Amino acid sequence: MSAGLERLLRPRSIAVVGGGEWCKAVIEQNRKMGFAGEIWPVHPSRDTVADLRAFSSIDALPEAPDATFIGVNRHATIDTVRSLSARGAGGAVCFASGFRETADGVDLQTSLLDAAGDMTLLGPNCYGLVNYLDGALLWPDQHGGNRVESGAAIVTQSSNIAINLTMQTRGLPLAYALTAGNQAQTGLAQIGAALLEDERVSVLGLHVEGVDDIRAFEALAQSSRRLGKPVVVLKVGTSDHARAAALSHTASLAGDEAGANALFQRLGMGQVHTLSEFVETLKLLHVTGPLPSRRIASMSCSGGEAGLIADAGHRHGLEFPPISGEQERTLRSLLGPLVTPSNPLDYHTQIWRDEDALTRTFSTMMDASLALTLLILDFPRGDRCDQADWDRAISACLSARKQTGRNFAVVSSLPENLPEDIASRFIAGGIAPLNGLEEACAAIRCAADTASGAKIRPVLLAAAPDSVSTLSESEAKAELAEFGVSVPKSTSAAIPAQAAAAATEIGFPVVLKGEGFAHKSENGAVVLNLSSAADVEAAAIKMQATGYLVEQQITESIAELLIGIVRDDAHGFVLTMAAGGTLTELLKDRQSLLVPASADTVECALDRLKISQLLDGYRGAPAASRSAIISTIMSLQEYVRANADRLSEVEINPLICGPNHAIAADALISREADND
Repeated sequence: MSAGLERLLRPRSIAVVGGGEWCKAVIEQNRKMGFAGEIWPVHPSRDTVADLRAFSSIDALPEAPDATFIGVNRHATIDTVRSLSARGAGGAVCFASGFRETADGVDLQTSLLDAAGDMTLLGPNCYGLVNYLDGALLWPDQHGGNRVESGAAIVTQSSNIAINLTMQTRGLPLAYALTAGNQAQTGLAQIGAALLEDERVSVLGLHVEGVDDIRAFEALAQSSRRLGKPVVVLKVGTSDHARAAALSHTASLAGDEAGANALFQRLGMGQVHTLSEFVETLKLLHVTGPLPSRRIASMSCSGGEAGLIADAGHRHGLEFPPISGEQERTLRSLLGPLVTPSNPLDYHTQIWRDEDALTRTFSTMMDASLALTLLILDFPRGDRCDQADWDRAISACLSARKQTGRNFAVVSSLPENLPEDIASRFIAGGIAPLNGLEEACAAIRCAADTASGAKIRPVLLAAAPDSVSTLSESEAKAELAEFGVSVPKSTSAAIPAQAAAAATEIGFPVVLKGEGFAHKSENGAVVLNLSSAADVEAAAIKMQATGYLVEQQITESIAELLIGIVRDDAHGFVLTMAAGGTLTELLKDRQSLLVPASADTVECALDRLKISQLLDGYRGAPAASRSAIISTIMSLQEYVRANADRLSEVEINPLICGPNHAIAADALISREADND
């Protein structure tokens, strides 16, 4: 962590520049949280701000402040930043908007950076930060948190989302809440890496609208793994522009969302899709850390709840391994003949008020082979109901966790049915309180998907070419063949008669294709199973193309795949594997990785395709050659690495996969034209 960022995040002195209500709120919130350091208002004409003595300028301050909240207009902000930098201040939050996010503010943002020099900036267009560990705030509004000794840190590009997250009543202890604004100087990943260095931070949550520095995110991932602290990402915003103008299926399948998902998966960062999942995942990871697997057990006193958790777990890919014989015998002795021991377990209500029996039941289900054991437990309304019986269940949970030392979570079937005060009791006892079955299952899946100890492979990055053109199919195949991609024997022809002669030389059956079409099948520019020269000539005449490609027809096809790589300016080069041919749109069966991807990673992605069952030999059919498929994908990546600075996209569709081969039946390359 840089010295400036350290001073900004954990200040001993705070300056507040400006006298408006926003600036007064910063001072009041520091008082409310018990900030122990100095607070110095700065205003050119007022004697006091929020009942504190005001200083006329930055130069008039007793010393250089560690952190400064700048609550003046955008032009005055630049002058203030220049004065702070000259004084040797630690860092500043720039609250004002009207910089890069507006048409006339781009130059102002450049001037702001010049004024800052080496001083750390958050923003502009930024609410600032709350440090709940030390009670230090550069925050011009209310917030819902309180002082903690440890907890999760969250960083978001949205100030309002940050406020909302501090208002949660689900028991998540927040160590820090920060907003990044325009990220003119200091980005999400840089802030996140600094927060992870605080030993009191257990997990980092990022609300991401866009990734503008992949290398910084790679560095954050390395820090996360080095420190053993997971990162959870809520990525919002997808792009349709690539799909609207796509030449290939790859571009339409990939887009912004696939690139972002592939990036965060590569970095070992857990991904969630809603704010509720975000909060529950951070809470789970704060208590348990990353989970070693998706193997869980569940307990409830209702068969209905057992069915709901089984269904929710299935949707999120969780596993419910059967209980052991020893567990079954112990549970039968505890629960009686009316209960069928299983996982999920419905333990009925006979032992509901027996704290010892509850403790022993919970402990028995907490097997060492599991990543997590769940107890589904909804609490009564405190304003209308008596909670006395539930107190016994709470005590049994805490005792079982203490006895076993294993990962344990209490889950309410409805999010609102686990009050904040009870959630805090569970966290203090090492139990994760999770609000809502669906949210809990999403959190478990995410916690099991966070980083392993593997080293991060840098993503392939290259500047985009100024302009691109599309190669003919024959040109594309020739280029790929040089990198080891298998292609059919073929000959180009200008007129139908030449196509017929070429077919005779190649040998029948052949495929006839019309040149000049991006999507040949949709335009009637592909004819299969031609078995004579006359058939070829007749098909060519009917096609009326500007040129023809005659190819050997590949037999012994077990399955067809699409293999493509498309440039994503935000995330690098996205490698997409999908069901190929006519199944591409029908099945929507695809997996995306970032280049370069290892052979092992590619094989795992192939395993996740629905069509992988065909590749492996479905219902006794022969299997396709996995080694040939993977070799083709690795060769395609080598082509991309060699041409990265001039490539837009490359696609093989279909890749015909047989028992001993993987052959590119069609190929498309869009790249910068050769300079002849």
